[in-house]
Parts: sequence; C-alpha cells; structure tokens
Amino acid sequence: MSNLEREAAPALCGGRGFVVAEPVRELLSPRHVKLGESSEVRRLLPNLGRRMVGAWCFVDHYGPDDIADEPGMQVPPHPHMGLQTVSWLHEGEVLHRDSTGSLQTIRPRELGLMTSGRAISHSEESPRSHARFLHGAQLWVALPDGHRHTDPRFEHHADLPVVTAPGVKATLILGDLDGATSPGTAYTPIVGADLSLTRGADVRLPLEPDFEYAVLSMSGEAHVDGVPVLPGSMLYLGCGRSELPLRAESDAALMLLGGEPFEEELIMFWNWIGRTQEEIVQARRDWMEGARFGEVKGYDGDPLPAPGLPATPLKPRGRMR
Repeated sequence: MSNLEREAAPALCGGRGFVVAEPVRELLSPRHVKLGESSEVRRLLPNLGRRMVGAWCFVDHYGPDDIADEPGMQVPPHPHMGLQTVSWLHEGEVLHRDSTGSLQTIRPRELGLMTSGRAISHSEESPRSHARFLHGAQLWVALPDGHRHTDPRFEHHADLPVVTAPGVKATLILGDLDGATSPGTAYTPIVGADLSLTRGADVRLPLEPDFEYAVLSMSGEAHVDGVPVLPGSMLYLGCGRSELPLRAESDAALMLLGGEPFEEELIMFWNWIGRTQEEIVQARRDWMEGARFGEVKGYDGDPLPAPGLPATPLKPRGRMR
C-alpha cells in the first residue's frame, strides 16, 4: 500500500537539526487517510511535527479489516523512486507485482522488501481467494544519496531471525537487534522488529544509544517506557537509550522502528523521494508519459495518474514542520 492521496502535499524531511538527542516520550496520533472507496489507513509518518525516525519516513497501519465479502486491498500500478518499501502483515495476504517482473504473495510475518532505486512501479492486491481479515503496516525507508540511483529489485524473505526472552518474541524485519541480522538489504544503520508480547510480560529490550526509536502499536494493551500505547498510535522515543522497558496488559503486538538519524534533507512528494524540485518534476513527467518506471504486467486495471504539483517551489528542509 502506498500514498494514494489525490491531493498530494510535499513532505520536507531529513537532516539532524530536529533529532531529539535524549530519551523522550512523544505520542504521535495517526491521521486517517482514505484509500479508494472502502479502505482507510492510519498514517503515523509523515506526522505533523515529526517526519522521520532514522531512515523510516512513511508508516501506515491498517486493519484489522473484515474483507470476507470484499475485494480487499486493491492498489493499482504506481511509481516509486529513492526509497524502499516494507510490506508487513499480521493477517491476510498481499499479491505484489512490479516492473522488474516480480510476482509474489506476501503472508503474515514475511518480509516483502522493494528497493525502488532510480525507478520502479508496482501494484498490490488481495488475492481473489483471500483470508477474512487484513491487518498490517506499510513502511518506507529513505535511500541515502549514494544508493538512491541503484537498480530496482524486490526481495521476499519468509524465514526471518527471531530473538526470544521470557514473555517476548522479536521477529527481525530489517537491520540488527541483539546479535541477530535480517537478510533484507539495508543501506543505512537501521532496525525494524515485530514484537509479540504475552500478557503480563515485563521486559527490557536492548537498544543502540546512537539510534533514535519509535514504537508502533499493532494490537493489544502495552506500556512502552511507562506510556500506554494504543493500537494505531506510535510513541517516539528519541535517542540515548540502551534499553527499552515494555509491559503487556494483554497479549500485544508492537513494531520497533529505529536507526541512525538520517542526515540528508529530502523532498517527499506522492510516491517519490528526491533532493530537488527538478527531480520531482522529471519523475512526474516520466510517469505520466510512460517512461522510465517500466510496466506492471498482469494487473487488471489502469495505472494511477500522478497528482498535480503544488504552485509553490519544493525545497528540502528539516525533519519537522
């Protein structure tokens, strides 16, 4: 799932000027965004006031949605550049197609990782025969300047490292955690982990003091560093932590997102990340003219048209509005 808003606005993010260099507890409320006629997501990043957590620059949480009698997720072909997409499910299935020829069904707690590099296009849909519920998160990772023009590629990893302790199981999505390393390709120091907590769990998760972190609540009742975090909300934690206290009031699921603060300033417009207005203008022109981003074969429907550009110039600025 990607940014399908028809009235897209630029998000100006990146740079170290607004990184909180000490532990904080900043609760981020989601913005509810309609995707199509029936789907709605809770958007946590970009958020009013905070744009990035490490290289993580886009976070949508969706579901659980009952799609037993509905088509479910239907995201037509659309373009990306300058980023990676991370598809992560707790329930349901998503069929991924892209312009490199990839065709893959992604299932719960399997990593679907697409590196757009210089240009790619893809579609996402619930298979015709699908599970009753759909619940997951869609995330983007900004690519640093030295890798943002790399060749596009798609990775699917069904067998991911798992770190366990009494009351908690951490499935490593991206990066490193407690000595384990994800097979997913990462281009910056980063971590993404899916945390399953059992009721009554009271644990401390090891962290890197130089990373900034946030925790997204997927389900259940959990306290993160003493703060109750409800499903669909996210707690920004800043830097300077060597461990993170977690306590579960019920069985709960969280996503830990973190990484070294992203130094470069970015422009994020629609489904593209660039550094200048000229790059965004050229990307829009190329997509609308059918150049550069390739063709998604096999999807039954037309590709998405790009939204119009804003009247004001696009300029890269800092991590916060």
